[in-house]
Amino acid sequence: MIAESLFAVLFPSDCRICGTPLVRISRLPVCQECLDAMRPIAGGVCAICGERLFSSYAFAGAPGEPRCGLCRRIEPAFARATAYGSYESGLRELIHLLKYGGVRPAADVLGRMLAEAIAALEPDFPADSVALVPVPLHRTKFRQRGFNQAELIARAAMKVSRPGDRLRLCAGVLERKRDTTSQTGLTSHQRRENLRGAFGVAQSEAVKGREALVVDDVYTTGATVSECARVLRRAGATKVWVATVARTLKISAQHVEIGPGDEVEELSDAHEVPLARAVGG
Repeated sequence: MIAESLFAVLFPSDCRICGTPLVRISRLPVCQECLDAMRPIAGGVCAICGERLFSSYAFAGAPGEPRCGLCRRIEPAFARATAYGSYESGLRELIHLLKYGGVRPAADVLGRMLAEAIAALEPDFPADSVALVPVPLHRTKFRQRGFNQAELIARAAMKVSRPGDRLRLCAGVLERKRDTTSQTGLTSHQRRENLRGAFGVAQSEAVKGREALVVDDVYTTGATVSECARVLRRAGATKVWVATVARTLKISAQHVEIGPGDEVEELSDAHEVPLARAVGG
């Protein structure tokens, strides 16, 4: 207690999220109250892509497998995507502290969250090992940032993940072949085209004939992880799963209002038609 009081006097600091003065010695400049407020996603979500569900139609399928309108009609490139929390408020700020503030201790907290997301997929994992593949950064951005946040979070998750003994970190499997422009402000079609051909598989032997788990910090529209899933399947991965720390939850007409017999007018970035294109056929 004396040491903490002395620390607060000599090295005053505030929580980087809420601004409350910190009185506990910690490498992470975030108060415990803010960390405790970062809760898992609550409520019904699509069993395939993880989008929040509001329509009663979504629960008309197989028991325990509610699906959004798009996933009931079109198979995405990945088998299933899951996330720990909603990309907003404190969780969003914590991710930004790591990515843009360079506060690396945040990776340990985010890694524990990712481990919980991975645990939701564990019952469906095969008995043998699964290749854990972080979404890569382009070398230019890697030099600027000094680290790949997806890999840091993945390494932290493996330390606490229950199926960790079945996960094999394969950080060099995927490569970002070109530095894409920002996805902000782009339409769904523009996002897909922006990422088309952006990723390649540098070590196909690591995933050929095996299942792969793509991990990232945030699932926004699904464009990035879907492109990663497509190239991994073309390289021989038998199935691709997705786990992220956070995801953007949309309230969109295509997820809320679609009912039996309705036409799909716009595809989510997580889906591709036809499926054969997703596996390189």
